[in-house]
Amino acid sequence: MSRRIHRLAPIAAVAVAGAALAGCSSSDTSADAAGDGPSSITLYTSEPQEKIDAVVAAFNEENPDVTVEVFRAGTGDLTTRVASEQAAGDGIQADVFLAADAATFEEYAADDLLLEYAPADIENINPDVVDPEGYYTGTRIIPTVIAYNTTMVDEPPASWQELTDSAYADQIVMPNPDVSGAAAYNAAVWANTPELGTEWMEQLAENSPVIADSNGPTSQAIATGAQPVGVVVDYLVRELAEQGSPIDVSYPSEGVPYVSQPVGIFSSTDEEAVSKAFVDFLVSEEGQKLAVEQSYLPIRSDVGTPEGAPAMDDIAILSPDLETIQSTQDEAVETFRSLFL
Repeated sequence: MSRRIHRLAPIAAVAVAGAALAGCSSSDTSADAAGDGPSSITLYTSEPQEKIDAVVAAFNEENPDVTVEVFRAGTGDLTTRVASEQAAGDGIQADVFLAADAATFEEYAADDLLLEYAPADIENINPDVVDPEGYYTGTRIIPTVIAYNTTMVDEPPASWQELTDSAYADQIVMPNPDVSGAAAYNAAVWANTPELGTEWMEQLAENSPVIADSNGPTSQAIATGAQPVGVVVDYLVRELAEQGSPIDVSYPSEGVPYVSQPVGIFSSTDEEAVSKAFVDFLVSEEGQKLAVEQSYLPIRSDVGTPEGAPAMDDIAILSPDLETIQSTQDEAVETFRSLFL
């Protein structure tokens, strides 16, 4: 098992990744790639509906003849849908997949389900979120953190270990890894972090956390005070705080797991050029400015960061080896089920 706690690489120094993948990228995949007439692609995504609607609208400003049909669900439901389509023998019905964790994309790439493609302008993308083999690319940085209700908690927990203190019994809320891809990934990261591991999960379970369906209900429970402390992705905390909710964030000292919301193109697509154009838009300067507007940490250095967000080099990041996550995630999720559900 290989585990690293590190700061995400400065995005300005990403030319090496671009050079490594330049051979399979296309710099002409833009509005012209849609062809001479109307085109349509189907997108499977775990993005919140309002956010993906804004992304599609911005993409259509440059590609007005392209229809993007969106099927939105949690990552677990999306992967189940893909598996069902394969089992039915009709083939995967989506062209593009945009969902939470890289481990899912690793599995799809290993099964030859993804098209090899490195987006245009890849030299400006943080290499930490780019698949070295070119099958998928991260589209934003989404750390999982500890959030707390500021009217109910004076001194928030500063570490994952503190959440096991009996003072937090019946006070914690977390998302369900059966629904949330990020939560499933987190379970595997925690299980493979020596300072935490299964023993930490067992101790946390003694505090009887409430398990919400996903990160959205988790953040709402914290903001309303239904549960004063929770484990949730950081951008939801920023959004709620901006709206006036009494909620703030603590970045645990052991480090935070993060997902990069990768995007990939299914190799079975009949709309390769348009699918590539959509991927290019997501990681482009314009697409990443929109990501920042939507409270996400970006994957490039030339678009700023959300107001109130820390600099990436101020956050300790947990980045286990993806092969380790792949081989242990099912077991980690099953452990989570047995302890918390």
